Amino acid sequence: MTDTPATAPYLGDLLKDAPTNWGKWGPDDEVGALNYLGPEQVLAAVKLVRSGKVFTLQRLIGDPKGDPVWPGRTPAVRTQVLDESDWDEGGKGADYPGGLHYADDKIDAYLQGSTQYDALGHLWYDGKIWNGYDARTTVGGLEKASVEPIAQRGVVGRAVLLDMARFRGKPTLDKGETFTHEDLVACAEAQGTPIEKRDILVVRTNFLQLFHEQGEAFYEGFNEPGLVYSPELVQWFQDMEIPNLVTDTIANEVTFDPNNGVALVLHNALMRNLGVTLTEIADLEQLAADCAEDGQYAFLYVAAPLKVAKAAGTPVNPVVIK
Repeated sequence: MTDTPATAPYLGDLLKDAPTNWGKWGPDDEVGALNYLGPEQVLAAVKLVRSGKVFTLQRLIGDPKGDPVWPGRTPAVRTQVLDESDWDEGGKGADYPGGLHYADDKIDAYLQGSTQYDALGHLWYDGKIWNGYDARTTVGGLEKASVEPIAQRGVVGRAVLLDMARFRGKPTLDKGETFTHEDLVACAEAQGTPIEKRDILVVRTNFLQLFHEQGEAFYEGFNEPGLVYSPELVQWFQDMEIPNLVTDTIANEVTFDPNNGVALVLHNALMRNLGVTLTEIADLEQLAADCAEDGQYAFLYVAAPLKVAKAAGTPVNPVVIK
């Protein structure tokens, strides 16, 4: 963790004058800024498809090299339930007419332990989640602003890759390294693809490469690189009507704000207050390499997290089509 002030301010004080979209789409809204993505945005994004190249952005669950997860969470465990050995003598394989044998398995995993969407009610302060719903609605499962409405709706729109690692001329961003909305704009301009209103932002740091290189040492002084809070940044997200922030880190933003010491400020300023959906742990390496090669940094983005009732987040395999 980088040096931070001795006493972090309370989020309610830090964000007391921050903009909010509560009520903008009615008192019952549970998908927030995804409302910015309508048929017009979908049709415009489809026009970006030129070569037909397809990229999937989910990291492999059960990767032999390990699964990067938030500290305190455990990686997914896949268990084989049935295989050919169950039809050996004395095995438990059922005798199906015709001689059918089959494999079966199950998984025990954190719903946010892989590439995933956060529910808008995933995180809060002052006893209120997105849209002003009472935080008590999260007890026993999210009754309001769970991931299910996002999953039911789906996410389709124009997305722009912002390759911050290449922009800064390094293979990965460093622990605790920060950037601002102005850096995002500069990166986009350098790539020749300015950010437009209602764009889905896809930000590459390649920080999780260090997880595979360092192993458990990766979690020492855990502090991911990412966007850093400022009132100007939050206002920019509001003015640009950004619906979705996608990153290749575990938690989308610098873990501990170096200016005030608060953890995950933007989860609150962007997700809780503005309704911006957050997508984390994306695998952007093949996409980024292709964008660097062909110069096309804007593309059609399609995603739908798994439909799990009352969940605070679920896995997703986003698809990019160029």
